[in-house]
Amino acid sequence: MIEKLTQKFQELYGGQGDIRAYFAPGRVNLIGEHTDYNGGHVFPCALTLGTYVVARSREDRVLRFYSMNFDSLGVIKATLDDLVPDEKASWTNYPKGVMWAFEKRGFQLTHGLDIAIYGDIPNGSGLSSSASLEVVTGIMLKDVFSFEQLSMTDIALIGQDSENNYNGCNCGIMDQFASAMGKKDYAIFLDTNTLNYEYVPVMLKDAKIVIINSKVKHSLVDSAYNDRRNECEIALKELQTVTDISSLGELTEEEFETYKDVIQSPVRQKRAKHAVYENQRTIKAVEALKDNNVELFGQLMNASHASLRYDYEVSCEEIDILVDLAQAMPGVIGSRITGGGFGGCTVNIVKNEVVDVFITEIGKEYKEKVGHEAEFYVVDIGDGARVLR
Repeated sequence: MIEKLTQKFQELYGGQGDIRAYFAPGRVNLIGEHTDYNGGHVFPCALTLGTYVVARSREDRVLRFYSMNFDSLGVIKATLDDLVPDEKASWTNYPKGVMWAFEKRGFQLTHGLDIAIYGDIPNGSGLSSSASLEVVTGIMLKDVFSFEQLSMTDIALIGQDSENNYNGCNCGIMDQFASAMGKKDYAIFLDTNTLNYEYVPVMLKDAKIVIINSKVKHSLVDSAYNDRRNECEIALKELQTVTDISSLGELTEEEFETYKDVIQSPVRQKRAKHAVYENQRTIKAVEALKDNNVELFGQLMNASHASLRYDYEVSCEEIDILVDLAQAMPGVIGSRITGGGFGGCTVNIVKNEVVDVFITEIGKEYKEKVGHEAEFYVVDIGDGARVLR
């Protein structure tokens, strides 16, 4: 892919000079959804799908952006002297946001860039195409401007800052962290409160991870995401009147049940319950995987979906159809929604001998019920962001 993108770059901008290439992956979260901004644990892994960037320094302060995914938009121009979000700037608000976040931290970008991008993560699928684009921009800037003091964790935090404060989606750290820090064949058990993490091998010796893209994205996602975050923050403040905690992730299920009545609204009580119980499920799921108990891991995935469906209310009809079909099928170990919600993808652990049947049967039934096709990806766990050359 990188050859094709480099060729396109040279067509657009000329072939001279020091042309460099970078990659950052998307991610799938195996369990631990909407816990990352509630001080809980998450368990994502990087995919081999992701975002490629080819870039070259300029001598002025001009930025030129092009994406093979949005070819009809052509080259979009900007300048380092005017890094403000702009609806007309389309997808370039993501890399511009990262540049803004670098400068805000005192990392001066002394010259402009010519940039070409291609991503093979399906847009709006909930596999973190935006985080992948932010992280690949971060490692590109680190490399081009020789900001050697920045760690990969710093790059993830800068990406999150740009998404929160430049692009206005109040996401947690998980997506950028998984893209920056991924490791082949391992998932990352991350405590989002402390950023302590552990690589855990994902050895599914007779099963595969299959992602199903529902091909629906309800426009609720950013607004409802920010609503959920707000509901959890209020619930936390209410709980803090009776117990000394700094995040929902600090509570066990028993402690939550003891204190929950202090939360004034039934809706906020359900939101907080999800955050607490999902965090504990994630801790148990990682233990199960370490014990080679993939069946228990799958049961916890199923319970996670039920909680996201009924307590956190971030699922939707199409996703519930996919999960119900999967959970009813012999040979499916676990199935749940993954990502922000309101569409996007499910993640499934499926025994090798039924993968083909799984794709055929669920594909057929989903189309009959919903009227359009789903997309299936049998995925491998890949490495995190890197300089390609």
